[in-house]
Amino acid sequence: MGLYSALLVATLVLGAPYWIVRMATSGRYRAGLAGRLGRVPDELRAAVAGRNVIWLHAVSVGEVMAATQLIRELRAALPGWVIAVSTTTATGQRLARERLPESPVFYLPLDFAFVIQRYLRVLHPKTLVLMESELWPNLIDRCARGGIPIAVVNARISDRSLPRYLRLRRLWRPLLEKISLYLAQSQENADRLVRIGAPADRVHATGNLKYDVRTAKTNALTESLRANLPTDAAVVVCGSTLDGEERMLLDAWPTVLAAEPRAFMVLAPRHPDRFATVETLIAERGFSTQKASEFGQHPVSVLPGSVFLLDTIGDLASIYSLGTLAFVGGSLIPSGGHNPLEPAQFGVPVLVGPSFQNFREIVDAMQSSDAIRIVPAEALAATIVDMLRHTSEAQSMGEHGRAVFEAQSGATPRTIEALLKLLGESAVSRR
Repeated sequence: MGLYSALLVATLVLGAPYWIVRMATSGRYRAGLAGRLGRVPDELRAAVAGRNVIWLHAVSVGEVMAATQLIRELRAALPGWVIAVSTTTATGQRLARERLPESPVFYLPLDFAFVIQRYLRVLHPKTLVLMESELWPNLIDRCARGGIPIAVVNARISDRSLPRYLRLRRLWRPLLEKISLYLAQSQENADRLVRIGAPADRVHATGNLKYDVRTAKTNALTESLRANLPTDAAVVVCGSTLDGEERMLLDAWPTVLAAEPRAFMVLAPRHPDRFATVETLIAERGFSTQKASEFGQHPVSVLPGSVFLLDTIGDLASIYSLGTLAFVGGSLIPSGGHNPLEPAQFGVPVLVGPSFQNFREIVDAMQSSDAIRIVPAEALAATIVDMLRHTSEAQSMGEHGRAVFEAQSGATPRTIEALLKLLGESAVSRR
């Protein structure tokens, strides 16, 4: 841990000029700074005082979404307990506060032993639950020293990460041996965890929690937009897009409109700090646009051919239900993709680009059921037109996607059962 901490200090010192500039120019980098540096928020202290606590860490939006149902069911299984949720990103914070109003939400502190120890002295967690692959050495070490069991749930090792883990497995193995339980998204991920050094008897394949993320079919913004859409509108929802993808989609849009004038695009950038940039891109191309942040207060009729900029947090999952088809971003550029199940649960046909390794098992399952199309950037316009014209084929694809979603559910109760077993008598005696 000493070498790791020294390297962490060196990284922070060498990167200080960059971070100072970023903090001076972006509120996103200042958010929660005191808490990250070790000042435990007063509201967190008050929320956990005298209570049994589970500390769950979910790095950002995707992990918060996956953890939402798990947290709700944990709370039902352990009445009176507190599930305290940490995130790394500001968007994760906002979504967690919105989705989990009964849980105290805070920023993950910097991974220095003395900082982590301050939080452990306040939280006194009965267990630490890490979502997916958030392995912080000092956090894990401090919990292990304090006899706090650690579980990694919805665990995965991506195609891109596996070679790095294997090269350093001698360094990782001692850390991985401090973790009490691994609940993997699939048997393949379970096997990978064992290969990189996790004790085989602690690794179990319980399924992907993202199959259990069920979104209410409506919210106020969705219903307002639905009421103001033309009855024959063909809604193309482009969700979780990253830098570069909006240009590709907007470049394809004139071709789509020439073939299908009734088409209407919802464009939802992944990161809030890019909303203004994407608004400028839309304006530069001359498309009529409306912003969700303004539409919610003053809804007006939506024009065919226009672009609706979803510049709000937490609405995309519901907005997908309006889609005639959906494109899921992070996949036209080499970023690994985002979750195609969000639109699939509504029976909406799904397009993704060729970069989807972060969700490869989900995409593979959908491909085998003819429930998704993988499209390169150069074929984007033609594929959207084809799907809007061949509505029966697209609808069939959407129904296959819904069937995949329904068939794969069930990871949440299996995860709850394993966590309760890990907590053991401390959970049973205090319920």
